[in-house]
Amino acid sequence: VKFAGTASIDILSTNFTSARLRLQNRRSVQNHIGSVHAAGMALLAESATGFLVGVNLPDDKLPLLKSMHLQYVKRATGDLLAVASLTPEQIEQLQTEAKGEVKVGVQVTDVNGTEPVICEMVWAWISR
Repeated sequence: VKFAGTASIDILSTNFTSARLRLQNRRSVQNHIGSVHAAGMALLAESATGFLVGVNLPDDKLPLLKSMHLQYVKRATGDLLAVASLTPEQIEQLQTEAKGEVKVGVQVTDVNGTEPVICEMVWAWISR
């Protein structure tokens, strides 16, 4: 995704059940108070969850972000880490159903371990 490349999101670790991605708090992604911009936080959560959906879907399916709900609760400090995960049941659903949707768990934390944003990401898929 071009926008994720522009923000320079780092992929720290991935497998079929979890993904850990980082967004460094650089000037190009900062807001007016020096922390990662709200859109950057959303992009990080979308990227982590979307990665998991994408690697678990068969090639004949197309992933689509259906909804994202983000509640900004604290000021972020420093770099951000997103950890997304899928359950075995969700993976089976992604791999076997012709179309559907799944809420992918993701937690975004800053360098202090604070969760500045609470995210709910719902992904859908359809046939190509």
